Amino acid sequence: MSVSGLKAELKFLESIFDPNHERFRIIDWKPDELSCQFNVTGEQLLIIHCNITESYPLTSPIWFVDSDDPSLTQILERLEDVRKGSTLLLQQLKRLICDLCRLYNLPQHPDVEMLDQPLPAGPVSQDRKHGTTDEVTSEEDEEEEMGEQDIEDLDHYEMKEEEPVEGKKSEDDGIEKENLAILEKIRKNQRQDHLNVSAHSGAVSGSVQASDRLMKELREIYRSQSYKSGIYSVELVNDSLYEWHVKLRTVDPDSPLHSDLQVLKEKEGMDYILLNFSYKVSLRSVDPSSLHC
Repeated sequence: MSVSGLKAELKFLESIFDPNHERFRIIDWKPDELSCQFNVTGEQLLIIHCNITESYPLTSPIWFVDSDDPSLTQILERLEDVRKGSTLLLQQLKRLICDLCRLYNLPQHPDVEMLDQPLPAGPVSQDRKHGTTDEVTSEEDEEEEMGEQDIEDLDHYEMKEEEPVEGKKSEDDGIEKENLAILEKIRKNQRQDHLNVSAHSGAVSGSVQASDRLMKELREIYRSQSYKSGIYSVELVNDSLYEWHVKLRTVDPDSPLHSDLQVLKEKEGMDYILLNFSYKVSLRSVDPSSLHC
C-alpha cells in the first residue's frame, strides 16, 4: 500500500474518532504508528497503541495496551483473526471497539458502523463525517493540504507503492515451509514483546522499522538460490532478529577464502567459515545483499 493510501485510512479514522469522541479517540498518528484512548468511564481511560509495518496490509498491525489485564491481552490477540483486504486497520479497530464495549458492559457505539464505509475519495470534512454526501475540495486542494506532511513522513518511513492485486507476488512465494515457520515464530515473538512491554513498561527489543526491514531481508535470503543450494546458511542467535550466525560453506576456488576453508576442514573439522552479523535496533536500512545475490 502507498503512503498516501495509508494516510487516507488514518485520516478517515481520525475524522470519526477525534480527540473529543465520547467512547474512542485517536490521539495521535503517523504512517507507522497509532495512539488511541478508549473511554471506559469518565475517569478511566485505556491507552492503546498500534504499530503499522512497512508491508501493511499484507502484515497485520501490532496492537498493545498499557495494562496487564489478561482479558485485554486476549482481545488484542483475537485481532489476528481479522483479515479483510486493504482496510484491515479499519476492520481490526471495529472489532477492538466492539470487544472492549462488551468487556466493560458498555453499549455498542453507532459510529463503529462507519468503519464499514468505503474510504472517502477526497479529504474528510465534518459534513461527510456526519453522513452528508456533498463533494468537498478538489484533488489539488487535497495535495496542497497533505503535501508538506507527506514529505516529512517519507523522510523517516518508506513504503512500497501499491501494486495491482492480480500482479502482486505473495511475500511467502519461494520460501520453504521450515523457513516460513521460523518467520512466523519471529513475528509471534515480536508481538509478545509488545504485549510484555505494555504490561511491564519495559523496552521493546528493536524498532518497528528496523524489525520490518530485517524480516524483509531474511525473506529474500530464504528465497535466494545461493541459500537453497547450501552455499551458506543463516541461524538467528537465541531467536533474535538482530544477531545472525552465517555459515559460509562454499567459496570460489580462486578466492583466498578457499584455502582457509580447506585448512578449517583439515585441522578443526569445520566445513564452514562462521560470520557474525549484529544489527542496531535503531537502523532504518540494512543491506546484507551479498548474502542473497
